[in-house]
Amino acid sequence: MEKMDSSSKESSFFAEKALPFPPPLPGRVITSYQKGFVLNSSSARGYLSLSTAMPDMWDRLFDEGYRADVAISTDSGGVIYAHASILGIASPVFRSMLKQSRGAGRQRSISLRGVTHEAVRVFIRFLYSSCYEPDELEEHILHLLVLSHAFVVPKLKLLCEWRIEHGLLNLENVVDIFQLALLCDAPRLSLICHRLILKSFKAVSATEGWKVMKESHPVLEKKILESMIETDNGQKDRTKKLNERKIYLQLYEAMEALVHICRDGCQTIGPLDKVLREDEAPCSYEACKGLESLVRHFTRCKLRVPGGCVHCKRMWQLLELHSRLCADSDACRVPLCRNFKQRIKKQNKKDDIKWRILVRKILRTKSISGAPFFSMASTLRSDSFAVHAL
Repeated sequence: MEKMDSSSKESSFFAEKALPFPPPLPGRVITSYQKGFVLNSSSARGYLSLSTAMPDMWDRLFDEGYRADVAISTDSGGVIYAHASILGIASPVFRSMLKQSRGAGRQRSISLRGVTHEAVRVFIRFLYSSCYEPDELEEHILHLLVLSHAFVVPKLKLLCEWRIEHGLLNLENVVDIFQLALLCDAPRLSLICHRLILKSFKAVSATEGWKVMKESHPVLEKKILESMIETDNGQKDRTKKLNERKIYLQLYEAMEALVHICRDGCQTIGPLDKVLREDEAPCSYEACKGLESLVRHFTRCKLRVPGGCVHCKRMWQLLELHSRLCADSDACRVPLCRNFKQRIKKQNKKDDIKWRILVRKILRTKSISGAPFFSMASTLRSDSFAVHAL
């Protein structure tokens, strides 16, 4: 019992002498997480916390120039001090320039001309910490775009392109930015500028930037004008094709309505063996109403000979078009279908080719827009362009 009492006293004595736990770190400085280690057994286990102190430290290193070994000379006699190791890691172009540069002692010098001193300072600071002031970025964004392209800094280049595209591009500067985008190999930005120029050409051509470009780059002006003409012609061709497609679809719907009227009947018009009711619900064929009026005129007109009446001439054309689409004239309920089939054999070759081209375009247009009412199977087998009527 004495031994046990003595051992318990010793353990309590060592417990009292144990080192205290360290106090927690002051403040919460966690801004982002990166998978790695554990810090202070926090709830974010399996993560390493990164603080805003890191970018601030890089900014401070750049601002103070502590042990800087590179002097960057800019316009207006300014000098910016930097570190060769950071410049070489951030840009392969700087790495190559530093290998070739020689300076007094251990310090090397680089010259950056053609851009403002402040633009170079914002650029070098971005290489250190990837940080920037929004106002400074917008003020020197064109110079920064050039520098990021020349020194192969893709992150800054994408940032400049995005910022120009979303807020800084307007009719006054679009010509200058378009030229710069071509020089800096920014295809998306150049495409957006080109579209804006074509869209508002009258306003853009009156700007000072266009006048300067006209004098300094006449070849580029010529290309823009040619592309504008080409765009206008392309728009006209697309409009023409859309209108033609609309007409072909209307003709196809008229053929469907004609078969529907002659086979099933529609309200007040139809075959003799069908019982028609005026109170019957309207059919789903939109062309029925217009075609019904045309059929009524055709049956009552005294000048039904082709060329005698404009409305009758249109009806003759619809009947001939149907006969060229119809696959089985013997079973067809459309009037004169068989007669037109026999007449086609005696038709001259020139007119026959025109009708065949029309039939082919109608069937292709319908096959693009949806399932055709007629079948193209016989058209694919031979040159008759015959189709099946349901």
